Amino acid sequence: MQLGINLGYWGAGMDADNLAVAQEADRLGYAVCWAAEAYGSDAATVLSWVAAQTERIDVGSAIFQIPARQPAMTAMTAATLDSLSGGRFRLGLGVSGPQVSEGWYGVKFDKPLARTREYVEIVRKAMTRERLSYEGQHWTLPLPGGPGKPIKLTVHPQREHIPLYIAAIGPKNLEQTGEIADGALLIFPSAEHLEDTTIKYLRAGREKAGKTLDGFDVCPTLPLAVGDDKDVATLADTFRPYTALYVGGMGSPKQNFYNQLAQRMGYEREAAEIQGKYLSGDKQGAAAAVPHDLIDKTTLLGSVDRIADRMKAYAAAGVTTLSLAPAGFTLDERLASLRAGAEALERAGLA
Repeated sequence: MQLGINLGYWGAGMDADNLAVAQEADRLGYAVCWAAEAYGSDAATVLSWVAAQTERIDVGSAIFQIPARQPAMTAMTAATLDSLSGGRFRLGLGVSGPQVSEGWYGVKFDKPLARTREYVEIVRKAMTRERLSYEGQHWTLPLPGGPGKPIKLTVHPQREHIPLYIAAIGPKNLEQTGEIADGALLIFPSAEHLEDTTIKYLRAGREKAGKTLDGFDVCPTLPLAVGDDKDVATLADTFRPYTALYVGGMGSPKQNFYNQLAQRMGYEREAAEIQGKYLSGDKQGAAAAVPHDLIDKTTLLGSVDRIADRMKAYAAAGVTTLSLAPAGFTLDERLASLRAGAEALERAGLA
């Protein structure tokens, strides 16, 4: 199992620290550095900045939002980043959510699975550098009856095949991801529940494509907080607002993918309580309602040895790249967490 680092969003006042974190991860031998986007910093600019100031670590989008870009533009960006980084780019895609898609981009959030499939097909076709033509339900290239003509990408990617990941949570999306992608980007993964909530759907998708999970990258992001094992409850409290935001506030009462995931993990009553309080404006109450067990199962907490044991569980469950989001109020604390993560991987015998 490899380690990655997830920088999250840029522009929160920690930009210089984030670059230092990426550079330390590069020095420590971490495999990939991911950057996210929602409706603030864009991932492509951040990844260019990080790639220019690191040497070996891959840079990956977690995610480029599908409603934000036409697929041919994503192919251009992927090819450019791969070329500039010397073949170190990983393309992560996702549909975002209805609030961002419709509220920020003005793109109707409908038929996300079909849109994702077409989008991936167009991106991959464009990056082969053949002349681009496509007829689908959501995209037709060139537009019929006009002056457009099939055009081919002029940039040469560093590699013939750029790894393509999809952010997936729900069963249908996971199955399609297994079928059409090279990896899956996951959030709130529990090693104990991974087979039933995730792996079996990815496996089914791979089987549809006539493949196995061999070579497929199962890549969850986990928050990391290092400390004494007797302080695990206190460390877990650090992530209460984070968990409450996703389980309670990411989406509407009818459509919150993270809330549904918590339910599939056995927290039906708790997920409903967290969401009810969060959407009513009681964010503090929502955070208090998050069960300690849910946080502990979806983060890495405690001593290096305890974290190493958890890493073994994730590897046994099928995780191939474990991306860490190290907690810390200072840069030194975050760098220490990064080093502890690398040490834990070594102690687990997974390096």
